[in-house]
Amino acid sequence: MADKAMGEREARLLWSLALLAVALSAIDPQDVPTWFLEALPVLLALPVLAMTRARFPLTPVLNRLIFVHALVLLVGAHYTYALTPPGAWVQQALDLSRNHYDRLGHLLQGMTPALLAREILIRRAVLHGGGWLWLIATSIALAFSAFYELIEWWVALIAGAEAEAFLATQGDVWDTQWDMALALCGALLSQAALGRMQARQILRLNGPGSPRT
Repeated sequence: MADKAMGEREARLLWSLALLAVALSAIDPQDVPTWFLEALPVLLALPVLAMTRARFPLTPVLNRLIFVHALVLLVGAHYTYALTPPGAWVQQALDLSRNHYDRLGHLLQGMTPALLAREILIRRAVLHGGGWLWLIATSIALAFSAFYELIEWWVALIAGAEAEAFLATQGDVWDTQWDMALALCGALLSQAALGRMQARQILRLNGPGSPRT
């Protein structure tokens, strides 16, 4: 019971910090349409999390990952991915040909959906562990990544050259393939690195009978 109360307090704190980050990100962004498109996943996720928190509270590890993902998206939304200062610092320090901040976003685009899918599948008793859980969670993350690439394509068709900041390809003809490859790596990484911690936290939320790993 104490664990659940502590998790609820942490979730409220992260949710409040995420709202603050949205507000700060929206102040004088580099490009307003790009800000809206890049911040839209956060703007959609926050109300959903708020509405489902009481009946389906997420594990702390997943809440933290969603929060980190939201911050990465909001920084990219404010500056545009090609102009983010953290990416520019790394580009200069390592003498890279482009700003790679968007690669971090796509890595998390695999990590977060995979861990979320894993949590739903386990807690709804669809799967309890093993190879099928890995396969399906990874496939869901890849499907999410592919759908996002389709959204980028549709925006490019509608907006033309004005969508360049949103696409953030920076002249890389293999950008789409890199994005999906990083999402795949992120999906595998989050399950390998955080899966056992998530399983223990699910066990505390659901009680005995939840998951095997």
